Amino acid sequence: MALSIRLTPEDEARLEALARRTGRSKTFYVREAIHQHLDELEEQFWADSVVREWQDAGGLSRPAQELWDELGV
Repeated sequence: MALSIRLTPEDEARLEALARRTGRSKTFYVREAIHQHLDELEEQFWADSVVREWQDAGGLSRPAQELWDELGV
């Protein structure tokens, strides 16, 4: 799949310099960045959806510090 992205001039220069220094392609580093961060992004969106479901179902929440204090952590 082809994909187009717009980079800031600064990011483009950094990517170009990295590729030139290492002899790897810019595409290689873009793919690496996506691979490294995709899991984090998926987990964050999953966590956000779980919180929304909990709240929509009437679930109550409280500050984490209260829980830690209660547990003695």
